[in-house]
Amino acid sequence: MSLEAFLHELHYTDKTKPMEHEVDWGDSPLPYKLYKGLPVISLSSEVPLTLEDRARSKKPDLEEIGHFLWYVYGLAQFSQTVTELGVGDTGSMLLQSLRRFVPSGGGLYPSELYVYLKTEEQTCGIYHYDVAHHRLVLLRGGNFDSYLAAALGHRCEMTSCFACVFVSTMYWKNFFKYHNFAYRLQGLDAGIVVGQLLEVAKRFGYEAGVYYQFLDRAVHHLLGVPEKEEGVYAIIPLSVEPQMSWFADCAPGEGNLTAAQLCAELPAVIHEHEIRSRRVKEYPLLISMSEASRLESVQQFRMIGKESMDSETDATIALPMVRRLSYDFASVCKKRYSPELDFVMGKVNQEQLAALLHETAVSFPYRNDLDGKTTNPHPRVSLYGCLYNVEGIENGAYRYDGASHSLQSIRPGDHRLWLQYALTLGNVNVTQVPLCFHVAGDHGHLLSTLGYRGYRVQQMEAGMLVQRMLLAAGALGMGGHPLLGYDGGSIDELYLLGDKGKGSLIQIPVGGYRHRPRLQGSLSG
Repeated sequence: MSLEAFLHELHYTDKTKPMEHEVDWGDSPLPYKLYKGLPVISLSSEVPLTLEDRARSKKPDLEEIGHFLWYVYGLAQFSQTVTELGVGDTGSMLLQSLRRFVPSGGGLYPSELYVYLKTEEQTCGIYHYDVAHHRLVLLRGGNFDSYLAAALGHRCEMTSCFACVFVSTMYWKNFFKYHNFAYRLQGLDAGIVVGQLLEVAKRFGYEAGVYYQFLDRAVHHLLGVPEKEEGVYAIIPLSVEPQMSWFADCAPGEGNLTAAQLCAELPAVIHEHEIRSRRVKEYPLLISMSEASRLESVQQFRMIGKESMDSETDATIALPMVRRLSYDFASVCKKRYSPELDFVMGKVNQEQLAALLHETAVSFPYRNDLDGKTTNPHPRVSLYGCLYNVEGIENGAYRYDGASHSLQSIRPGDHRLWLQYALTLGNVNVTQVPLCFHVAGDHGHLLSTLGYRGYRVQQMEAGMLVQRMLLAAGALGMGGHPLLGYDGGSIDELYLLGDKGKGSLIQIPVGGYRHRPRLQGSLSG
């Protein structure tokens, strides 16, 4: 299969997973990576109960960095839930899970975090965040400011950063369940993690910028990760200097730098790690996509201009002007809940809808190397939604315009059954959902400017928008359930996306809910 055909089929959940594919749950991988026989640094489990009104730190110490990592991706809660068995079966089943503050497709968490750390307390070097034990594992000691600056095309002042976070994807962790469809999931998962990281960084007073473009082989060489098992998707330097310059132009003479030249500056490192699975199947398409997405030279780095906006229609509804939501971030993270059959229909007023959409939109802009020094006011992903039982707004399908804070009508009517029939799994009762949103993006997946790397960037930005919406929904006392188990063609038809050259990327039903019976406890000290 060609890579173009593969990207097309990823839009349809039933085309990338062979009918004969069976999930061997008895040989499933761990949801976290475990290194063996390396030096470790334990992190404090006595995390703060709130992150509001924190004093801005001038020199983040190890304890604070541990708290930061825990709020981004740590194991937060242990949960036991009773669930009914499938159709034709009787009785119930007890499900146990270790929850984090971010959702993940199937709870598989394919992303991993690595940190380049420079503190006065510990060895300067590259660490892996060991989620299972809330600790750092030293992979390579040393100061790598110049190496990382070169890998980023000398566009970042690494000497002004106290840390740098790498968000990677381990291919097998969800390929074992979702087969080739895992490639789409992995980009979304990575984006959700990046979105959470940026929100946590704001609470800690850190300045952050997202780099999607870097010399892949050089970065993997630095971390010591096998490229056929894992790949870095984003690099996020952290600084406490508000005036730090981000995304500078490549220095003169550095444009010809290649990954091979940079790799030659450091010896290779190989570390043993545990994934638990005894039989790891091959995933050639995922490897081919990863290889086709790599950047081998700084000359391949690109910037993207403003995206064209959808033209407005005559049927535009101005939403009430609202202020940004004020909420306790830590509390909302801890209460996050993904309803399935637990949604309960209730009326939503215009102020609630306006607050949800406004907060999602205004919290989304972020520093990144595609926009450069100027934040793009027009995101590369758009927000559509089907509204039902919203006070003062006609039932129908709409597009949200963040710039004008308004809804553009696309298709009037109650579309809950359309949405329900489009689901490939009956795990969400959409008839009980007042708000069902879809993130949409260009059908070209940024391929014309970023090549195959554009697809995963688009999925990541969709995931980042999803995480902003989940936080806003939680602050309003509602739940959201991101899902991909739907017929993409049917949803595109609902919103007439094909006419706009766009396609739906992910679905987020949002609304009130009733907790199912469960036992839950915190994993923090």
